[in-house]
Amino acid sequence: MPPPLRLNAVAFISPQNHPILIRTFQAGDELKYHYVAHTSLDVIEERVGGTTKSTDCYLGLLYAMDEVAAYGYVTPLKVKIVLALPLTDSVVRDAEVIMTFKALHMAFYQAVSNPFLKLEASSESPNDQFSYLAVGSAKWKTFRRRVDDITRALGNHIPSP
Repeated sequence: MPPPLRLNAVAFISPQNHPILIRTFQAGDELKYHYVAHTSLDVIEERVGGTTKSTDCYLGLLYAMDEVAAYGYVTPLKVKIVLALPLTDSVVRDAEVIMTFKALHMAFYQAVSNPFLKLEASSESPNDQFSYLAVGSAKWKTFRRRVDDITRALGNHIPSP
């Protein structure tokens, strides 16, 4: 039986390529995983920007760099989710990665479906991106807790903030 999937970081990125939430599970590596999330955007744009219309949200392995493998997922509303996994000799099953992405997608969907949390958005902005940016704020503790619960379910240790 292969070892459980180990996550180093999870990133949620808005359709306008603004970070919503970047949650790292390795102490002291926050900046590294911000870089991983932002460099993943170029690969995601290449794969999604093609003329073919794909119904599959899972983009697979985006790239591997510095002992980290980045996997991508794009929701139907163009929110991008990036997983950073450690590079190991063990096999990473796509089915496990897809199930993790779907669980994270549902956690995000449940967070943005709450009509009361949208009140945190700026009322003077006609742009809806600010409601996404509010997701990463401290007010969205339930969303962060769901992301941590999914990570714990995979068998990962969550460092205390």
